Amino acid sequence: MNALLGCSRRRPAAAAAWRPGRASRCCREPGRAVHCLLPPHKARKHPLPSTQMARQDTPKDQFHAVGIIFFILGLGTLLPWNFFITAIPYFQARLIVGTSSTVGLEGNSSGTQQDPARDEFNFNNWLTLLSQLPLLLFTLLNSFLYQCIPDKVRVLGSMSGILLLFILTAGLVRVEMPPHSFFSITISSVWFINSFCAVLQGSLFGQLGILPQGYSTLFLSGQGMAGTFATSAMLLSMASGADAQTSALSYFITPCVGTLTSIVCYLVLPRMAFFRHYLERSWQRDPHNELETKAGLLGPEEQSGDQSERPGEEPQGPEKPMLGMANGTLRTLEEISVESSGKGAFALHNGTATSAQNRGPGPERPSVFNVLRKIWLLALCIVMVFTVTLSVFPAITATVTSTSESKQWSEFFTPVCCFLLFNMMDWLGRSITLYCLWPEKRLWLLLPLVGLRFLFVPLLMLCQAEPRTRLPVLFHHDAWFILFMLPFSLSNGYFVSLTMCLAPKQVLPQESELAGAIMTFFLALGLSCGAVLSFLLKALL
Repeated sequence: MNALLGCSRRRPAAAAAWRPGRASRCCREPGRAVHCLLPPHKARKHPLPSTQMARQDTPKDQFHAVGIIFFILGLGTLLPWNFFITAIPYFQARLIVGTSSTVGLEGNSSGTQQDPARDEFNFNNWLTLLSQLPLLLFTLLNSFLYQCIPDKVRVLGSMSGILLLFILTAGLVRVEMPPHSFFSITISSVWFINSFCAVLQGSLFGQLGILPQGYSTLFLSGQGMAGTFATSAMLLSMASGADAQTSALSYFITPCVGTLTSIVCYLVLPRMAFFRHYLERSWQRDPHNELETKAGLLGPEEQSGDQSERPGEEPQGPEKPMLGMANGTLRTLEEISVESSGKGAFALHNGTATSAQNRGPGPERPSVFNVLRKIWLLALCIVMVFTVTLSVFPAITATVTSTSESKQWSEFFTPVCCFLLFNMMDWLGRSITLYCLWPEKRLWLLLPLVGLRFLFVPLLMLCQAEPRTRLPVLFHHDAWFILFMLPFSLSNGYFVSLTMCLAPKQVLPQESELAGAIMTFFLALGLSCGAVLSFLLKALL
């Protein structure tokens, strides 16, 4: 019984010394449970449910502000990738023509016809590969970066770097240079901007781990909306009637505004009472892991205020005197004390998990191998999903041309049927997981369902993709390409969001953060595998 804390501590003569109307010191503190005014033997018989007390203490997300902020942050993490791939016709035209004044977003240049066979730089494939390799690399380096660099520095530093590189890309629109120089500068920008995105995405996924699952879905929906946002900006620039150079410049200024908005949203986030509640609760559960996060997000005055409350004081708040941790599960301290037999019982004292017997260090950290055994199916599925997607999108799909005789439709065909259609259906697929997580009860069905997506690879390659020298074209009409893109993009968004949402449910609560990190690594692995495979598929055309 020595695991009990606060008002629930047992003293030899507690019942005899108690007098009606007399409360212990902890009961007189604001926020303490009223039932402590009862005699100790009655207070132990009628404890308030800890979950009910936690719910009463949890602030509301006013106007869904935190959800909206994470939606915007999710959109900001994929803005660079989507704005670069959507502008592939512009980059390809610059690499062929070599001048900027006559090249627009649709890739056409006045007086010069773009020859599809002239693709000596293989820009689509290099853009895809150098966008995904940094994500894989920095996912492996995340543990080192998280220990050395606080959250606030990582997030704000990454977004500042993205903003500067977008300004550079926008400036290059008005700079004349040879194709090889333009290719080198652009590909270098792609590498560094996606390196910043990898750090940013990993940091934000770590912070999402402390919030309810619905906020992860909103974050993923924001990522899905990034493509639609980029494609809409491109279509508006093309339809504005401005000259080619002004149209391209306005397009690349748009993500600068979006990144600035993300920076402002992140600075506002720590001021939200809802987010601060979960941040502090996460720190209480594991102060060693969350101290760095809290120190990075809270100001100096707030940190010193929190620190001043802890030394020599009883834990405050309705949850802390009532809850402990046993085998990784929060329970009432009465339950833990009944089950404790000298091992396996832990209690929270001054924010630290201590053993009921020797007050030693808390439970061991979750094992990567044990967690991987529980989620290997989901990890394999997310690798397969992104391998299929990145192998043909955008390396193959962006080269599909329209067979229509309408010149205007041919100009808008790639932005609308390739990028806008893919991103809208991908976002719809991600959003479906807010209401449906099938097949959650039969996970074994997930592997064959994801495997069926490999059929999209030959189907899309046999559309009107140019240039090609080996494979024939079996699906000439534009309708075939649109018909294949609809389920291809919808299934991508649904399976990505589904696997990321189901992974934390397959493990214990204290293993959920590690499960998220493992899934992020396999997500990056799938993206890199797809990017490498795109070179082979492009050569087979």
